Amino acid sequence: MARVTGIGGIFFKSGTPDELSNWYERHLGIKRTPDGSAVFEWLEAADATTKAMTVWSIFPRDTNYFGNGPQNCMINYRVDNLDELLEQLKQAGVIIDPHREDYDYGRFAWIVDPDGNRVELWEPTKE
Repeated sequence: MARVTGIGGIFFKSGTPDELSNWYERHLGIKRTPDGSAVFEWLEAADATTKAMTVWSIFPRDTNYFGNGPQNCMINYRVDNLDELLEQLKQAGVIIDPHREDYDYGRFAWIVDPDGNRVELWEPTKE
């Protein structure tokens, strides 16, 4: 059975993303990379040798990345087998966005939880 293996990212909206990011850096020490996100690195619990990361990022308030609803944050879950998990979710009647994105660092899909929140699923590359 496919499953979630961790939190891949935490994303939220702001009317002033640069100012808010600066506040987090100044008060909590969260330093951004040039793309505007912060990356927290860790090791997979399953083998304690595979490097992993959680991305933290603030998006502009008018972004469509979280879907069309009013939600202000979105969690990205790392998964071990995206296709298998999507099939399980489909069989369970979960709303699945047909859009997919593939990058050199992994594959992405989106679902909607019972409260209408868009949830991002990410299968990192195995390398």
